[in-house]
Amino acid sequence: MEFSSFFPIWSKLTPEQRQLLQEGAVLRQISKGTVIHNGSVDCTGLLLVGSGQLRAYILSEEGREITLYRLFERDMCLFSASCMMNSVQFEITIEAEKASELWVIPAEIYKKLMTDSAAVSNYTNEVMATRFSDVMWLMEQILWKSFDKRLAQFLVEESALEGSPVLKTTHEAIGNHLGNPREVVTRMLRYFQNEGMVRLTRGSIEITNFERLEALAG
Repeated sequence: MEFSSFFPIWSKLTPEQRQLLQEGAVLRQISKGTVIHNGSVDCTGLLLVGSGQLRAYILSEEGREITLYRLFERDMCLFSASCMMNSVQFEITIEAEKASELWVIPAEIYKKLMTDSAAVSNYTNEVMATRFSDVMWLMEQILWKSFDKRLAQFLVEESALEGSPVLKTTHEAIGNHLGNPREVVTRMLRYFQNEGMVRLTRGSIEITNFERLEALAG
C-alpha cells in the first residue's frame, strides 16, 4: 500500500512535508483482538487505517466498556496521540476488530506538520469535530433512547457492515459495544427471538425479520 494514496490531504503538502511524513510513518500489520492504544498509558501516535477495522472504546473503573466509534479504511485516529493535544485528555482504548494494516504517524512529526501547514491544521480540526460529533451522538442515544431500540439499531448496523443476516458475535461483545451487562443483552435478545425478529444459536445471532427490527430501531 502506498501511504500517499491514503493520506487525505497529500496533494496539499509541500515536497518537504511529504518526505517527512513518508519517512516517519510506520506501516504495521495488526491481528484481530490486538490492543493498539491503551488509555493514557502511552502516546502511540496517530493511526491511519489502510485496511481492516478498529474499535475505539472507553473503560469504566468497574470494567464496563462502551464503543465510542469505529475506524475503517482511510480513517484517522487522533486520540491515540492525545499527548500532542494538551487541552484534550481522553482515556480511550483502541483495538483491532479485524486483521488490519495501518500506519502509525509519530506525534512529534504530525505536530510539526500542524504548525507548518494550514491544510493539515484544518484537516485535523475537521477530524476532531467529527469524532466529538460521534461521541455526542452516542451520548444522546444512551440518554434518550431505550435499550431495545439501541440494540435493534446495533443489530441492523452490524448486519449491514458484515453483509450478512448472521452475526458471529457473543452477548458479552454486544454488551461491550453498548455499555450494558451481558445479562441485559441476553434478556432483550430472547425477547427479540420470542417476537420472531432474531434466532439465537451459540456464538451467533441470525436476523429473521429485518422490517420489524428496523421499525423498532426507528
